[in-house]
Amino acid sequence: MFITFEGIEGSGKSLQIGRAAARLEKRGVPCLLTREPGGTEFGRALRRVLLSPGGGRREPWSELLLYLADRHQHLKEVIGPALERGRVVLCDRYHDATRAYQGAARGIPLDDIERVARLLGVVEPDRTILLDLDPETGLGRARARNSCDPAAAAEGRFEAEEISFHRRVRAAYLDLARRFPGRIEVVDAAGSPDEVSARVRDLLDRWLP
Repeated sequence: MFITFEGIEGSGKSLQIGRAAARLEKRGVPCLLTREPGGTEFGRALRRVLLSPGGGRREPWSELLLYLADRHQHLKEVIGPALERGRVVLCDRYHDATRAYQGAARGIPLDDIERVARLLGVVEPDRTILLDLDPETGLGRARARNSCDPAAAAEGRFEAEEISFHRRVRAAYLDLARRFPGRIEVVDAAGSPDEVSARVRDLLDRWLP
């Protein structure tokens, strides 16, 4: 099974996907934890370009093509082979993020994004956990984290966007959940990490009994 975790900045994706992977491994479920961008050596180089606050302006289409290049490499090198070996793949961000960030927030038509994605063989995940949080809270969390973590600050380009950008991202995610109700489960990301983990755990127990 291919499961993705999505959400706005500061929604707690990385924490929750790490906990989910640890719990599945403890249950004896063979799983692979990966992320986008950066799930391959090639992707890690692209991650520095895409997330660094420096380096000048990126055109929306330039940004989109780099994300799709990372995804194509990731599918061929990591995700596809792991699924063929019978492992559960947990991925921190995937194609829904592109639809929300480069599509809704950057203004690239979704039909254009999907056309290129089809050419590259981008597949849909089996299930998606959308950690939903209001943008003000999420952005406040993310910026506070970046202020005390140099490594996070070095990847803080999106946290520097205006709040209106993050509102468009959240609205796009919720619209995707309405479009794909059989795949995307919306999880309330407010509350303590343990409370959110319990909500995620219930979904994983249902999907992987």
